[in-house]
This record gives sequence, structure tokens and C-alpha cells, in this order.
Amino acid sequence: MAKIRYFFLLVVGFLLLVLIFYKKPQKFISYSIEGKTYKLLPAKTPLEHQKGLMFYRRKKELKGADGMIFIFPDKNYRTFWNKNTFLDLDVYWFDGDKIVGKDFLPSIEKTKEIFTVTSPKKVDIVVEIIR
Repeated sequence: MAKIRYFFLLVVGFLLLVLIFYKKPQKFISYSIEGKTYKLLPAKTPLEHQKGLMFYRRKKELKGADGMIFIFPDKNYRTFWNKNTFLDLDVYWFDGDKIVGKDFLPSIEKTKEIFTVTSPKKVDIVVEIIR
């Protein structure tokens, strides 16, 4: 009986490790901006919106993505910051499929303090492109 319990615990432990360390393949969204098509990681949930491209230090870590697209359920003024952001980013503000503004968000390593950019009007899509 003890051997069966031990084997069961090993199997459960292995399955938990697989679940913890398994990473789903990245699915990109192709998005055209000013005549150029980018492969973007989608950020659809509030948690993904909050994290964004934080903690990435090199473009290689994004496994082929050029940046990230933030898709919001409503139009509102959006503010992005460079806290824990180690890449320089071009930020495009979209109202539907129309660009309503563009900003530069420098890395925290360049500014040495938190820097923010805010959309010029209410938007429902924001795109960050790695410079």
C-alpha cells in the first residue's frame, strides 16, 4: 500500500511540475502600422495589460514578436509607464483601426525613474513596438 501511495505522489508531483513549467506556444497577431506589418503578442486580460512587456531585457526573449498589442473592451484614456521595462518602445494609440497618436517610452534604465505616456484621446487599442 505504501508503494502505491509513493507512486501516486510521484505522478502527481510530476504533473504539477509539467503544469508549472509548461509554456504555451506564443500566438502572434499580425498588425499593420504605417505600411509595415508587425508580429505582436496579444494582451487581452487585465493581468496581461498590467504586465505588458515588463521584465523583458532583449527582443530575443519575445521569440519573434516585434512588440505587444493591448486590446481593451472599451475606449478610455490609457496611461503606460516604464516601471520594470528594460526595452525602448514606440507606443501607438488607436481608436478602432485609426492611429490617434504616437509616443516614445524609454526604458527605466535610461530614465532612472518612472516615466509615463498617456493617450491623446480615448482609445481601445494600444501597440508597443520594440525599438
